[in-house]
Amino acid sequence: MQDPSLYPDLKAVLEELKEALGAERVRHDATAPLPPAPNVSAFTSRDTRAVLRPGSVADVRALVGAFHHAKASGGELPGLQAVSTGRNWGLGSKEPAAGPVVRVELDGLGALRELDTEAGYAVVEPGVTQKELSERLAGTGRMLNVTASSGHTSVVGNTVDRGVGLRHQRTEDLLGLEVVLPDGSVAHIGWWPGDTSHGKGDGFNPLGLGPSLLHLFTQSDFGIVTAAVVRLLPRPRRQSTVRARFHREALAEAVDALRTWKANGLVSGVVKVYDTASTATYGGGDTAGGYVAHMSVEGTDRSAGALKAALLAEMAETGLFTSAAPGDDEQPPADDDVVAHVVDAAYRGSVAHNERMLASATGVTADRVDADGNGWLFFLPFLPFDGASVVRALDILDRIHLATGIRPGSTVNALDADVIDLVVSFPFDRATQAGAAHSALDLAHTWFGEAGLRPYRLDSGHARSVVGGAAAEAALQRALRAAVDPLGVMAAGRYA
Repeated sequence: MQDPSLYPDLKAVLEELKEALGAERVRHDATAPLPPAPNVSAFTSRDTRAVLRPGSVADVRALVGAFHHAKASGGELPGLQAVSTGRNWGLGSKEPAAGPVVRVELDGLGALRELDTEAGYAVVEPGVTQKELSERLAGTGRMLNVTASSGHTSVVGNTVDRGVGLRHQRTEDLLGLEVVLPDGSVAHIGWWPGDTSHGKGDGFNPLGLGPSLLHLFTQSDFGIVTAAVVRLLPRPRRQSTVRARFHREALAEAVDALRTWKANGLVSGVVKVYDTASTATYGGGDTAGGYVAHMSVEGTDRSAGALKAALLAEMAETGLFTSAAPGDDEQPPADDDVVAHVVDAAYRGSVAHNERMLASATGVTADRVDADGNGWLFFLPFLPFDGASVVRALDILDRIHLATGIRPGSTVNALDADVIDLVVSFPFDRATQAGAAHSALDLAHTWFGEAGLRPYRLDSGHARSVVGGAAAEAALQRALRAAVDPLGVMAAGRYA
């Protein structure tokens, strides 16, 4: 940890912010870093000098402006690290990639500013959870692209980190962003309702004209996102979830069959395949069947029925699947099959069962995960959607298990006909297995990287500087960061 005396100007800025924001919104120790906060992944705590909890966009502008002014005057200050609800579990929670930082917690910005189910968008602040927004949409013709994580996670936070919902990657739903820039000014990026150049009556055009700036602020530390315009999806007239089981020896052929059905429109949304370990972790009932694939079939009453009949017939013809459940309302999942209930509801834009899955994985409720939950780490690579690639990836996980004693779980999320998001989870006992679990994660980065299968999201222990990447691309990103934030008001994050 760095000597507190390296930041003699910080106390004065924080005292100024106590006046501007209110003393209850500024937490710091004038002489030392704050005590480390627990995180469910047991990542090493970094030097956090203060925590700021703004309650409005004006508060965010005030604190960013204060840091910008102090740095412009030659003051020595840590950079600002923004988090939404801080529930980035498995990837570090609130923990920064490096210290020292001043953390800005944005869950106090909790307004659902606008909801238009006719046009199909919502304007949400970082404190709005997917539970809140999905419940507001119940009974309407629109739904949110929800994830299988807790309903108490932030829509904005997961979207700007390029998370994956049950429909597709959430960046596909991103229409616009409101960003407080490092000088304290506010910019609306992409499509924004009511903007002078982006009227509400216009068709959505998130990329705008010329070079798009929208994704300059996803997986980014170029500013603080204070709101997002999120697309709301049309709700299918009819939806059912077909579940099918198969064994490891049929893995390659089964995945290739799933790809054929996805590519040819028999199934919609993300095809999900849980292995035995992940099914057991998340509460999937009987795990003796090996792998369980979940597929959404939907459309009008007539088309959905025809698609499901065709899918079940093709599935039977393959001879690969040991069982298949058509998933109609009159044949719901077993009560103890938490995974099936979660996936079935999530395809319909509901997170009604997600807390049961969280409790199965961590043993606690959302507000206690970091303090008391079972250990949890994630590794998130993209794979080609073909059987050989999935077998190769799971063979690597078998090697990791043999090397460390940690049994990884894997969930295939087939985003489209070409790309799989492979969610690799490392459950562990925080008291006895933290070292082994982190060795397993390190091996995943090394061995998947050697196979050309790299992560699309990073954890706080494996920042861009650690995992590497294309040198020219990284240099351009550093040049852009220097142009947007020449004073270093924002702390360098995982993707810097």
